[in-house]
Amino acid sequence: MSEPRNEHIPVLLDEVIEALAPKDGAQYIDGTFGGGGYARAILEAAQCRVLGIDRDPDAIARGQELVAKFEGRLTLMQGRFSEMDGIARDKADGVVLDLGVSSFQFDEAERGFSFRADGPLDMRMSKSGESAADFVNLAEEKAIADVLWRYGEERQSRRIARAIVAARPLARTAQLAEIVSAALGPAAQRFAIHPATRTFQALRIQVNDELGELERGL
Repeated sequence: MSEPRNEHIPVLLDEVIEALAPKDGAQYIDGTFGGGGYARAILEAAQCRVLGIDRDPDAIARGQELVAKFEGRLTLMQGRFSEMDGIARDKADGVVLDLGVSSFQFDEAERGFSFRADGPLDMRMSKSGESAADFVNLAEEKAIADVLWRYGEERQSRRIARAIVAARPLARTAQLAEIVSAALGPAAQRFAIHPATRTFQALRIQVNDELGELERGL
């Protein structure tokens, strides 16, 4: 059987597996399955079972090769990690969470998570609900500014929100990045990070309710 494509190796894989210490016959939950790096390592470390949960339907689709490889020991379910109590039927002996946007989502321009490559202004992990384009095109200027300040700690949130409203409708990531850069002016270009970094971070959190899910899940 061929190996799964796009194998993902998490940065702290060895440390997490050492702390988890997988045991034969045990049941584990990978609450943010993503590229399957943790789930694969757990299943290779012991004759155990893993329930993988992810909001992103693309992650669930990619993981089907791992499901086949481990012949019934891996089960994948679409959902939020904050919903694992309702998704998991059996008691878990350990849980792994790798919070945040996955490298797959950043690398796929059509998902609209990043300004590194132009794509639709989407940012939805679950591919459902309000998109980033919906928010920036329909929200009031104050609401946009509040989100940029709260979730991105953007000091120029009001200036950026004003520029966004003036440029509406917005549909592409490159378009939004250019608007933010222009609003902040040449001085912002001197910093190491892109001028739109905080704005994109704030919108990703807003669209995906990341902080709310963290509070519910933990």
